[in-house]
Amino acid sequence: MALVTFDLFSTLIDSRSGGSAAFGALAAGHGWDVDGVDLYDDWDARNKASQADTAEWVPFAEHCRRALTAAYAARGLAADPTADVLALLDSLPDWPLWPDVARALPLVADRHTVGVLSNVDDVLFRRTRAAALVADDAVLTSERLSAYKPHPEIYRRAAGAGVEVHVPASARDTRGALEAGLVVVRVARPGHRVDPAGPRPEHEVEDLAELPAVLDRVIAGG
Repeated sequence: MALVTFDLFSTLIDSRSGGSAAFGALAAGHGWDVDGVDLYDDWDARNKASQADTAEWVPFAEHCRRALTAAYAARGLAADPTADVLALLDSLPDWPLWPDVARALPLVADRHTVGVLSNVDDVLFRRTRAAALVADDAVLTSERLSAYKPHPEIYRRAAGAGVEVHVPASARDTRGALEAGLVVVRVARPGHRVDPAGPRPEHEVEDLAELPAVLDRVIAGG
């Protein structure tokens, strides 16, 4: 059985929907006329930049706090980013899975080991709806690997841990995995695209239910 990893916050979880709802609730609680989607997008971009700029591992929650501190400062919003990040991360159990995930992952698990490759911390991963679908020993987090996407090192360490195929959705994860030499089957998700400046994946699916058949071809041909 091959070890097949999935990205958490783009492939398995609709993080933009879940995070935007949480930010909308925070904004309403503070009495701000700020759109939750807009605030999420600002915070998310800063959070990813914080991860990309970090040479050594720090907790995911700290990246979140740094990003929210910067987002609030840029917008002139007065609130405690530490408290608001705690509220944001407490909302993780409410962030929805993409509609195909609960149906498709057991199909993949019938033939392969289902894992996760994510920049999240272990304790935060266990709060998500994806945790029940993945064995603990197949969870490869930045905390465990001491590296962050999209740096090549996290993908090399994932390969060293036995990953044969990675299933991303986002541009940075797809490009990072391909440039590091991992076999990639990308799932197309709303709001995500392939980086036009990077390599294009040879294999792509519209729905994870298509994945078992694609994996049979990819792994047999590998």
